[in-house]
Amino acid sequence: MSSNTDRRSFLALGAGALAAPALASPALAWAAGDPIASMIVVNALGGLENPNDPTKRDRPFLDARALADARASGQTAVNVTIGYVSGPDEPFEYSVREVAQWDKLVRDHPKDLLKVMSAADILRAKAEGKTGLIYGFQNAAMMGKDASRVDIFADLGVKIIQLTYNPANQLGDGSMAPENRGITPFGREVIERLNANRVMVDLSHSGQQTCLEAARFSKRPISINHTGCRAVTDLPRNKTDEELRLVAEKGGFVGIYFMPFLNPTGHARAADVVAHIDHAVNICGEDHVGIGTDGGTSQIDDLKAYESRLAEEIAKRRASGISATGERPDTYPFVVDLRGPDQFRKLAGLLRERGYSTTRIEKILGQNFVRHAQEIWG
Repeated sequence: MSSNTDRRSFLALGAGALAAPALASPALAWAAGDPIASMIVVNALGGLENPNDPTKRDRPFLDARALADARASGQTAVNVTIGYVSGPDEPFEYSVREVAQWDKLVRDHPKDLLKVMSAADILRAKAEGKTGLIYGFQNAAMMGKDASRVDIFADLGVKIIQLTYNPANQLGDGSMAPENRGITPFGREVIERLNANRVMVDLSHSGQQTCLEAARFSKRPISINHTGCRAVTDLPRNKTDEELRLVAEKGGFVGIYFMPFLNPTGHARAADVVAHIDHAVNICGEDHVGIGTDGGTSQIDDLKAYESRLAEEIAKRRASGISATGERPDTYPFVVDLRGPDQFRKLAGLLRERGYSTTRIEKILGQNFVRHAQEIWG
């Protein structure tokens, strides 16, 4: 399908043409034990790495297990974080280099991966049994002082750009910036460029005032691709009802993550994910909520061995000033009982037990993101 598929054709495809060949309907899929076989599943922020691989590498790498687990999970597409987030590297150069490195991974694995350049490519990934890779930045620091750099990254196929990470940058304040200031004049320039280039504006890590001002300023709907609900768990990485409601009213998308911030203890469970999805649906409506797990589909095999590595990682994040309230050495950055290749199937089952219809589950697992992507990317 061409990238300029019109809206009517796109919706027709989404409604029927992509049902899995062996399971022609969601009802049959439930009966056969694979509730997501015929669904489009989009992880609005996730990963593909194998966390059990101890090898240190200076570039992105995908091994056979990571690719197999992604395929087995039923995931259609995932927004993978590339480019600069923090650290000593020059942000612009580092980000350009990483785009090139991910392009090479796609070329090296043509049977497994497809670079997503349009909403139609998500449907194509489903039809071809591949994992669609959506290139996304989690920090816009690589813009430097030049908003026209948005044009460069849009041409390179970056489809999502998050304005800030946890600290403040030249565009606005992150969720951990204590001043809670709003968008800067340069941030407005960047948003205008993102709108013009049809790049998705993501406000996941933004502070409250930055999020609200950006959502109001943007001429196109914005997204919060991975977050929780502050009314359920009062932590700064979670979004207030005011933010969630505004994003939905402007036609945007909210993805709920599988992170420790979903529970005040830091030990989130699958029930917490469902509770936050429930709240988001109540505030935003069922057409604006999805998932952005902030994790991959390969689970960690030895959690005890992982805990020592996690303590080191948390210490580094704190030292560099990018850690968020609620991150601790004893809190896993995932939900223990909702991980691995079956995580999306388990979530579908839990939502069904909660009384969600198959249609609503389909929306949350992927259709709402696809609708938003069609609106932004065309």
